[in-house]
Amino acid sequence: MSLTNAQKKQYRLIGHALNPVVMIAGNGLTETVQVEIDRALEDHELIKVRISIMDRDVRTALIAEISKIMKCETVQTIGKVALFYRAALEPNPKLSNLLR
Repeated sequence: MSLTNAQKKQYRLIGHALNPVVMIAGNGLTETVQVEIDRALEDHELIKVRISIMDRDVRTALIAEISKIMKCETVQTIGKVALFYRAALEPNPKLSNLLR
């Protein structure tokens, strides 16, 4: 699942107004964090995740790991905030950030 540049641009515009729904700190990518990211992606399709880890290399590796484990696309990364996209199996127009 690869996004075109036009899709990424559109998702970045939508994502600009979003707040992070999941925050990852010192414990890293625990099972409960994975469950929460999965739920948020299924409900909202486009989410922001704040990663409060100081080391840039660890943060970059964690973002790549989230994309791989959650089977989602990284749309954008700015500092400690990453924007992820995964199409929902059954999009809910009331919850989806793309359909509102």
